[in-house]
Amino acid sequence: MKQNIMLFLASMILSIASFSAFAETNELLSVTTSENSYEEGDTIVISGNVTAVILDTPVTLQVFHEGNLVDIAQITVAQDGKFTYTMLAKGPLWQKDGKYVLRASYGASYMVETNFEYNTKLSAIETTDVFEVDAGNYGTFDVNYTIRGATVKSMIIDPQVFALIATVETKDDGYIILDLPRESIDAKKNDSTDDSFIILIDGVEVPYKEINTDADSRTITIEFEQGDSDIEVIGTFVVPEFGSIAMLILIVGIVSIILLSSKYRIPVTKSY
Repeated sequence: MKQNIMLFLASMILSIASFSAFAETNELLSVTTSENSYEEGDTIVISGNVTAVILDTPVTLQVFHEGNLVDIAQITVAQDGKFTYTMLAKGPLWQKDGKYVLRASYGASYMVETNFEYNTKLSAIETTDVFEVDAGNYGTFDVNYTIRGATVKSMIIDPQVFALIATVETKDDGYIILDLPRESIDAKKNDSTDDSFIILIDGVEVPYKEINTDADSRTITIEFEQGDSDIEVIGTFVVPEFGSIAMLILIVGIVSIILLSSKYRIPVTKSY
């Protein structure tokens, strides 16, 4: 009976010790990567530290993406508890872009994780070009853009909602940088100061970053996800110069009609 009690107490003590060790993994085991993001072919430098070295026990490193194991290695820990390892971000399992999880474990109880972003060469390619925007009956204007993770299929103006609509074909998560000419599209408050654009992706409002502003243009960055299609930039007015031309044409037409009517007016004969 006493022997069973002793075994039970020993088991409880080991369980508590194991739980305590796991709860303190941030202090007993640490791991970091040299960068926050990598591209295909980059070298990932992994380093870390163990505060309580266990003899002949390596650190196990595992890399996961969406729960799938991508890479694994075992590292010898130095006497001072430090360890370093280099991993090549390349191979048959490094095929998808996104967030990767690096998990380090030591012994039976110590485990920590850190994250990094990874992009394949295909989606890592940036394209910079100029698109001639179709403004309908008003004509065209140029928009400089840089895009990553997709290609631009079209850009048009929707004058009813003062919007520039870019249709993209996405290969992966990415972003588009648009250099918007103020004379063609802008967002202004009543006091003529800059206002925020409204950005919709497939009808859902999303945030954006304005990275440059001057007297001639406003440059914004919009992030998108794989599968997104229509990126809509809504301001307070679009192509005002074309609107002025249209109004001028309308006025000229009205004047011409008046002149023609005067020229060919039929005289009225009075009868007494």
